Amino acid sequence: MPQNQLSIAPITSTEHSSFLNARKGVSFLQRPEWAKVKGGWAPESIGWYDGDEIVGVALVLHRAAPVIGRTLAYLPDGPVIDWADYSMDAVLDPMVKHFRSKKVFLVRMGPGLMRNTWAANDVRRALSGGTNSLMPELPVSRHGEAAEALAAELAAAGWTKQEVSEDFAAGQPEFVARIPLVDANGGALDIDGVLAQFAQTARSETRKGARGPLEIQLGTAADMDRFHTLYKETADRNEFSGRPSSYFTTMFTELNAAVPGSCTLYFASYEGQDLASAIRVRSGNLAWYVYGASSSAERKLFAPKALVHRMITDSLAEGCIYLDQGGVSATLDKAHHLSGLTHFKTSMGCDIVQTLGEWDLPLNKPLAWGFNKYMELRDRH
Repeated sequence: MPQNQLSIAPITSTEHSSFLNARKGVSFLQRPEWAKVKGGWAPESIGWYDGDEIVGVALVLHRAAPVIGRTLAYLPDGPVIDWADYSMDAVLDPMVKHFRSKKVFLVRMGPGLMRNTWAANDVRRALSGGTNSLMPELPVSRHGEAAEALAAELAAAGWTKQEVSEDFAAGQPEFVARIPLVDANGGALDIDGVLAQFAQTARSETRKGARGPLEIQLGTAADMDRFHTLYKETADRNEFSGRPSSYFTTMFTELNAAVPGSCTLYFASYEGQDLASAIRVRSGNLAWYVYGASSSAERKLFAPKALVHRMITDSLAEGCIYLDQGGVSATLDKAHHLSGLTHFKTSMGCDIVQTLGEWDLPLNKPLAWGFNKYMELRDRH
């Protein structure tokens, strides 16, 4: 492994985007435009230099702690660098030095590497069988050796992460559900190949929704109130507070201004009535189903599943390797309140992927301890 000494310097949004546009497999959470969506955070773009060449970048979101004049530095799904090309110290030592100079009290990063993957069918069987407690107890279908090695190095260097548990932690989820759009050898699947991974009932309902009487439309920023009407109905039905319409408008506008077509708004309508809506985000060859909403009317038309079918079709046409459907719990206890979400997503063809997770390095231990205690108390209430 090369041991080149890397340096870090601030970079412009243009330099940041240019680097990302030349790469595949980059999370949209690491794109500079994402900072414009996340209020309350001060963004910083930094670049890793090997000599005069930029070899890595990161979007850093700074959250100021009250009174003390110090910040939490957060790198969601980052940094973006080829870890195999450099030692961990070569990457992280200059980053930590940079953050110390900026009076950061805690660094939190989530390198978006795949650690383990479990096939949808295996997870469904485990949930039904009731003999396992947590996902890591199951045999894996794919193992990320590079992620495992980096996890060991981070732990040895004093970085920490929360232990795997049944409940969600703050930040980006460690376990996510992804519909694979390529086979085990990386070859592109067709729509039938993707649907073959669904459970039988979900596959039948998805096909019925796709070929039924629904009208599938693409929306613009001007249609976001239509989305939010369904979203609010969904939030009320499922008893969560949700986000304001302005958040989704900003997301759609900013992402598409930076990369046209990277954020898509879908509607499934019947006889002039919106029955379901969804927002999909694409970055390079990756796609995410980030938000969905539906009406209680005409449930037998399977409007939400019709939109999943359309998102899969669009993602295949764009050469994406998966459609991410968000986080799940690590639980395999079918009595746990989060197990139903995992069962539903795996019935929709999602493999469960354990990422490297989010790791913390305290640069001021008393302040970091106080911050984490505050977050624990806040989450309890």
